[in-house]
Amino acid sequence: MMHYKEFGDGNPALMVFIHGGGVSSWMWNKQVEYFSSKFHCLVPDMPEHGRSKNGVQFTINDAADKINELIEEKGKGKRVIAIGFSLGAQVLIAMLSKKPNLIDFAMINSALVKPVPFANALIKSMMFTFPLVRYKAFSKIQAKSMYINRDYQDTYFEESYQINKDAFVRIMNENMSFKIPHSFENSSSKILVTVGEKERKIMKNSMKEIIESNPNCKGLIIPRIGHGFSLANPKLFNTTLEEWIEHDVITSEVK
Repeated sequence: MMHYKEFGDGNPALMVFIHGGGVSSWMWNKQVEYFSSKFHCLVPDMPEHGRSKNGVQFTINDAADKINELIEEKGKGKRVIAIGFSLGAQVLIAMLSKKPNLIDFAMINSALVKPVPFANALIKSMMFTFPLVRYKAFSKIQAKSMYINRDYQDTYFEESYQINKDAFVRIMNENMSFKIPHSFENSSSKILVTVGEKERKIMKNSMKEIIESNPNCKGLIIPRIGHGFSLANPKLFNTTLEEWIEHDVITSEVK
């Protein structure tokens, strides 16, 4: 069973937040705090993350199926908005591809969809630094690079400490080998695709490929931010999402 948190279930529209790899549902706390008064918010922990460490192995396709099922269970008759970041954004793309008419609005943030050159060699090199996750000082450096503030650094450290090498390698392989499914072009969702201005070229090229794969996509490059828009500037993220959903407008701060 996939663990999830639920807020504002009496509200008329459903908003689902899908976290990135190596973190869990807490990364969306600032969004839930902002939106739960108006939206029915669901925040799952994907398999092998957070409180969903119950022996079920993570795959993008399986996570997509599970979250789609959760939406079908909880969102009957409701307008559905889904937001994904990084690994969670890849899951969201898979969700849209599997159920093209389930979600009304989808915000895809920092999704890698281009093959990573020499991915196996890169993952092997990362394994040399893997033991460092057991050290809090290293964890704080990693957290800072991901815009994780002090309030959540202990949680990030605890969750990083619990992940084993096998899970790490499998999740990284899923992440680095993900490609846009052909059926993504059939999604009827209104889609906003974002990437940080400071992200790597492969991430910006990924945004371009996503936009070209579905005519309902709109792209947005976030100034002065790297990988982690929602954590780096929660206020701007929330405003951007809200104005896009409600008014089809992109706030001038991110144009």
